[in-house]
Amino acid sequence: MAGQPRVVLLKPLVTSPLIEVGDYSYYDDPDDATGFETRNVLYHYGPERLRIGKFCALATGVRFIMNGANHRMDGPSTFPFPSLGGAWAPHVDLLMDLPVSGDTVVGHDVWIGNGVTVMPGVRIGNGAIIATGAVVTSDVPDYAIVGGNPARLIRKRFGDEDIERLLALAWWDWPVEHLTEHVRVIMAGSVDELEAVAPR
Repeated sequence: MAGQPRVVLLKPLVTSPLIEVGDYSYYDDPDDATGFETRNVLYHYGPERLRIGKFCALATGVRFIMNGANHRMDGPSTFPFPSLGGAWAPHVDLLMDLPVSGDTVVGHDVWIGNGVTVMPGVRIGNGAIIATGAVVTSDVPDYAIVGGNPARLIRKRFGDEDIERLLALAWWDWPVEHLTEHVRVIMAGSVDELEAVAPR
């Protein structure tokens, strides 16, 4: 971003076919914001995907732990002997049948705070806020605020009825010209006001 070298839009930077990022989602890091794909998405050997929606704000140090970080826990040792190759390589099947948590999905308009860790296969709902330092080990509902280790619900941003209305409005899918015209309502208006300016 102009004048802010520590802030980058992620979509143009991502090269891995296993990572999808929506328009306008950004990452902020004073050390190496452009290194997000390798520094912040860890143990990503596939086939699961990381999907980040549109208009997400990711603070410095957000880490996505992917399924490749798993180790066996059903035997006496968790050490991954076959990964070192050599005489242990024929036992690679012991690593290949580890449980897979599925894709990690971040919805649209999600704000993830500094130093957050997101574990494999988690779904973070639209409009959610993840507090600084949280460790997200399970799904986060739409428009929820969570924090802690493990992350727990602090509160919902809106009542259930308004959350349903916001999801139906899906402002993140509006044409950019319409968003630009109504940015004040999107940022600081009520759900009623947002509904009133929705494209027809």
